[in-house]
Amino acid sequence: MCYCIVAKLTNDDVRQLCKELNVKFIRLQFTDIFGVLKNVAITVEQLDKALEGEMMFDGSSIEGFVRIEESDMYLRPDPSTFVVYPWKPRDGAVARLICDIYNPDGTPFIGDPRYALRRAIAEAEEMGYSMNVGPEAEFFLFHVDSEGRPTTKTHDRAGYFDMTPIDLGEDARRDMVLTLEQMGFEIEASHHEVAPGQHEIDFKYSDALDVADKIVTFKLAVRTVAQRHGLHATFMPKPVFGMAGSGMHLNQSLITKDGKNAFYDTTTPNGMSQISMNYIAGLMNHINAITAIINPTVNSYKRLVSGYEAPVYVAWSAQNRSPLIRIPAKRGMSTRIELRSPDPSCNPYLALAVCLRAGLDGIKKGMVPPSPCDRNIYEMTLAERQEMSIANLPENLSEAIKALAADEVIKEALGPHIFERYMEAKNIEWDRYRMQVSPWELEEYLTKF
Repeated sequence: MCYCIVAKLTNDDVRQLCKELNVKFIRLQFTDIFGVLKNVAITVEQLDKALEGEMMFDGSSIEGFVRIEESDMYLRPDPSTFVVYPWKPRDGAVARLICDIYNPDGTPFIGDPRYALRRAIAEAEEMGYSMNVGPEAEFFLFHVDSEGRPTTKTHDRAGYFDMTPIDLGEDARRDMVLTLEQMGFEIEASHHEVAPGQHEIDFKYSDALDVADKIVTFKLAVRTVAQRHGLHATFMPKPVFGMAGSGMHLNQSLITKDGKNAFYDTTTPNGMSQISMNYIAGLMNHINAITAIINPTVNSYKRLVSGYEAPVYVAWSAQNRSPLIRIPAKRGMSTRIELRSPDPSCNPYLALAVCLRAGLDGIKKGMVPPSPCDRNIYEMTLAERQEMSIANLPENLSEAIKALAADEVIKEALGPHIFERYMEAKNIEWDRYRMQVSPWELEEYLTKF
């Protein structure tokens, strides 16, 4: 039985499907500015009220939304996001609808991450483009202890592309794939990743808003299925020292109004259009500020270090995987650029919004990227990198948020509400982190001094 609907739906379609699928409960979902999933559950008897945008909630209770004196917010479900949860009972099924957030006066709430992405998509449409995205999200599966609390003990000792009997998480990953397919995902690949306990599931590209919705759904489904297997799934970027961290590469392309891939050009030696070069240049020009959004935690920067395949250097190439941006080999409608630095702890709505705005800025201003770097940058000396003007990504969250504060294009992509609250929260996070005394420091210094 398929628990999802692929076609675009109307409110009437949702009402009819709830009857046909015996839906008893509906979860109205949205994210806070950090991408943490929130929801309010209603009974099917309240569906009409919800579909009419009359469901109110307290925005002051949501991280980064509004103050208590302006707390009333409204949820407006997007009917095209209707899906029934496969892991819930069929008798009295539970469905979900992803919502946009509105103010009491009927205007979109500028602090809604989904609205930030909608604004970026609207700018692209004005320029004649739509954005396609294909994410590659990695995650770890760990054991839980006797009380059900997550540990960092992995369930296997497998490596990249290994399989049973080495990969003991294969059963869980298989159930994740089947569950996601029931929810409307077209899974292109799933495999064990480099580190023990690390996995990747790739699903087919789609338009930016649909993919952001799918990333949020993907993370919920993966964690739910893992729990049913007695495991804990985490999208934390770097949970274990000495192992590779988890990334979420974002394959991006622009499609013209007549359905052609704007990144493809048969007349150039590498098949890449001038538009694609402008887009790459825009990403590279704004990458320091973008990093504060696509690598949003202090832990994110434990992944962005040399030696673990994560990008550290701001360069691009069509021939190797060490730079920030890679050009996969396929051409035609598959022509795309792959941004390799994002990690799965980011808010996908904000991540795609800032990437799209940066790329469009490159197109509008005719930016030109530096020459490609087709050498392994990890093996280059500092002098060689300086000679080629290859810069480093921010080394920590503090550097990244300072870059964000200085970048007007990326600030505008977020909007003043999200920018101000995001900066406030991340400055607090950095201050809390830098004041901690870690076990490493005690081991290193306690007896030495």
